[in-house]
Amino acid sequence: MKYFLAFIAVATFIGCDYADKTPPGTPLIPKEAFDSTKFTTIEWIDSTKDYGKITEGQKLDVSFRFKNTGDKPLIIRTVRPGCGCTAAEPPKEPVAPGGEGLIKASFNSQGREGHNSKDIYIEANTKGTQNHKVHFDVEVEKGK
Repeated sequence: MKYFLAFIAVATFIGCDYADKTPPGTPLIPKEAFDSTKFTTIEWIDSTKDYGKITEGQKLDVSFRFKNTGDKPLIIRTVRPGCGCTAAEPPKEPVAPGGEGLIKASFNSQGREGHNSKDIYIEANTKGTQNHKVHFDVEVEKGK
């Protein structure tokens, strides 16, 4: 019994130690990003794009521009592609009021022959809704 209690104590200690650690590569999100008094507004300059045709195997760089139309810094909390064939990254710094920012993504067309309709989901400190979606279409033609 005393070994069982010792095991529980050690497991709890180790678990608590790891609970406060952020995994490597995880961006630190400022507390302001969750404070509703610091929310702002966003205008998507281009939220939908059609990239026409590309050849299978080609990587397509995609970007979506936005503007902070509010009076507080705009913080992009997360950027999440709708599938594994697309990788996306948020801006590294908050966007000042009146400033513009860019969501960058890359689409890997390998094995994606035909019409592709892709969404990227964004979470930001914006009034109303904090969830946004941008979209792109591309036709992937068979490689030669």
